[in-house]
Amino acid sequence: MSVTSTTTLSLSPHAHLSPPLPPMSILRRLNLHNHLNLRNRSRNRRLFRSLAAAAAVRQDTTVWTQAPLTEIEPAAESLFHVTIDVSDAPDLAVSHTRPGQYLQLRVPDVEKPSFLAIASPPSLSEARGAFEFLVKTVAGSTAELLCGLKKGDVVELSQVMGRGFDIDRVDPPESFHTLLIFATGSGISPIRSLIESGFSADKRSDVRLYYGARNLKRMAYQDRFKDWESSGVKIVPVLSQPDGNWTGESGYVQAAFTRAKQIYSPQSTGAVLCGQKQMTEEITSILVADGVSSEKILKNF
Repeated sequence: MSVTSTTTLSLSPHAHLSPPLPPMSILRRLNLHNHLNLRNRSRNRRLFRSLAAAAAVRQDTTVWTQAPLTEIEPAAESLFHVTIDVSDAPDLAVSHTRPGQYLQLRVPDVEKPSFLAIASPPSLSEARGAFEFLVKTVAGSTAELLCGLKKGDVVELSQVMGRGFDIDRVDPPESFHTLLIFATGSGISPIRSLIESGFSADKRSDVRLYYGARNLKRMAYQDRFKDWESSGVKIVPVLSQPDGNWTGESGYVQAAFTRAKQIYSPQSTGAVLCGQKQMTEEITSILVADGVSSEKILKNF
């Protein structure tokens, strides 16, 4: 009979024992844990929706002002001089307070804007109610469409943006005898605004502008060089692909500066940079290695 009892308790290979039921306290904790997870997921979904809505609001906060083109003329190969009348938007005009500031521009029927540095000095914006730009045409871009417009066409401008060049960091001129300025390509645009705004160049002993372009045909504002030099700025054109008649500096701006250098007192030296990223990074490294404070190296972005 004992054999029969043992046979009754034996299990087949596919049989399963039912696990013991957990105590009620464990079930309550599990239910609470699941409830909290559901509540957290619900809260996260609400938070995500709130953040998405906030992002959409931020995207819609740009105030666009319509303004007509008053001039659009070639400034150099692949570069155009563009003037926009903002006299009917005085608040926009006077918001340009510092060289190096920029804004967004949209052309008709195109949503994607172009970021453009203002080339004219703030005084022109206030006195004449006009913004001037140096625009490089890039295939397929809003800038290319802008350069294809004509006088009288209406574009849209955002509010003026950016901190610009904080020239107060290299003032007074008696304490910063040397001011080195570097620009490449259309990066000369905000540099023009700086020079024509005035920064007491004539009270500094050494003010140099290293201005790089592929060749003279691509170098804008050559007609302004004489006035800039009369204000106390020495112009050093640097051509990366000059023709055979060129006798000035050639190669890249950073190489031309390395050859000349002549930093006599790093503590009394400041710099302003605008243009191609590699140039600005390499010039910054060179200046800092020579003892120039990074706080005295000004950029507009």
